[in-house]
Amino acid sequence: MAEFVSVQIKNSEETPLVSGGSENRGDRQWFVLRDLKRPNAKLRAYEQLRQRSFEVFTPLVWKTVVRHGKRVRVQVPVIYDLLFVYAVKEALDEIVERTETLQYRYLKGGAYKQPMVVRDQEMERFIRAVESSQTPVYYSPQEITPDMIGRKVRIVGGPLNGQEAFLLKLKGARKKRIIVELHSLVTVGVEVSSDFIEFI
Repeated sequence: MAEFVSVQIKNSEETPLVSGGSENRGDRQWFVLRDLKRPNAKLRAYEQLRQRSFEVFTPLVWKTVVRHGKRVRVQVPVIYDLLFVYAVKEALDEIVERTETLQYRYLKGGAYKQPMVVRDQEMERFIRAVESSQTPVYYSPQEITPDMIGRKVRIVGGPLNGQEAFLLKLKGARKKRIIVELHSLVTVGVEVSSDFIEFI
């Protein structure tokens, strides 16, 4: 049985991975947004924002679709309404206010309409994990249950060098993967060599 590795990302200050937006003007942050367009829209919000020179990330997967009677492979968002934008809030506010199908995701339990943001370090780590694999597999965080957590390990080498993690036992899996969770938003599994796994 193959095992997966779950990277538990924490920092020394124990600050949350996802929090409310900063009030500091001029600070670029990773804002979490919602795209309200239909899944089959010709131009998704992440594409529109890239055209406007914003730095945007949204998890994508390959999917076969039929266009003009032909089957073609295209990349589509894993979660159609989820995207992350690295921007100064004031600049992003202008776009959100003018676009009916684009909204901030708000922090639950925070101040009224407090935008959700992801810390730079955690966002960069998640993107690096995605880009390290040609076959990333996405999960909802709820799929990784406590009873699946095994031994604790450290990743030695590769893009996630130095991270501590827990082995997860999943039935039917043949390859070892690293599971990197981005708070409660999305989780990605990427392949990792056994040579990079060190038991603690």
